[in-house]
Amino acid sequence: MRPVDTLRLLVLAAIWGASFLFMRIIAPVLGTVPTAFFRVSIAAGGLLVILWLMRIDWDFRGKFKICLLLGMINSGLPATLYSLAAQVLPAGYSSIFNATTPLMGVLIGGLFFNQKLSLVKIAGVFLGLFGVGILTRAGPVAFDLELLIGALACLLATTSYGFAGFLAHRWLDQQGGLDPRLATVGSMLGATLLLLPLFGYSVISHPPASWGGSSVWLSLLGLGLVCTAFAYILFFRLLSDIGPLSSMTVTFMIPPFGVLWGALFLDEPLSWAHLYGGVLIAVALWLVLKPVAVAKASAGGH
Repeated sequence: MRPVDTLRLLVLAAIWGASFLFMRIIAPVLGTVPTAFFRVSIAAGGLLVILWLMRIDWDFRGKFKICLLLGMINSGLPATLYSLAAQVLPAGYSSIFNATTPLMGVLIGGLFFNQKLSLVKIAGVFLGLFGVGILTRAGPVAFDLELLIGALACLLATTSYGFAGFLAHRWLDQQGGLDPRLATVGSMLGATLLLLPLFGYSVISHPPASWGGSSVWLSLLGLGLVCTAFAYILFFRLLSDIGPLSSMTVTFMIPPFGVLWGALFLDEPLSWAHLYGGVLIAVALWLVLKPVAVAKASAGGH
């Protein structure tokens, strides 16, 4: 992997780690569906303006409907599930559960996409999950029904990411690929279309008790424009450059950032378990990302 790709993974991890902080601020005030809807719709609107100012060529190469579908799987559904989790879990917890994405990717790739992985990479994934388990013990949340609901929501979200990563690599990179900026805006529009009727129903049937203040709406702007619009441009570019499984390993790098942002801005507690888990996750990341040695064929006659 090129150094620039590693740097992109780090930047993406820091940004997505902050998304759990923002959701923890927003979701308890606005609720699950409004949080998810505003996230993807703000991202879609921001992307449309940015790409219009950049005078980009709006050629989807016949893949616009595919982008809409991917957006529902990769953005709309996970945004809703993580907004649900954010109502009951600290930001650090959600980011930790998010680290199961590579494991889901391995399982989904093996079951549905004929992917073969070396034992080293599989060991790396499970070592990363062990690190996640250690980090989980560091949080303040008791093991109860709320934790189970939040955890299940996060795991369903990572399953969506696992499927979407392979589908995006298969559907968008064929026939010359697609500009990641177009893939991102199409994805956000698809997620917005999915959540629009749900948002309308939720506002009519269960309107939020409060629409929040400046901190909530500034958090929404950060969540929509930075953690979603910009982050997904970066993610689709990584999918194209390094493939779905390597791109999914960004989730191993998100928990340290999620825990850090939660501790700095929400006073979520820190302990030595965070350090131990972080080290294990770093080793796991190296195992999963390190190049596979290719055996050289022996020339005959010597």
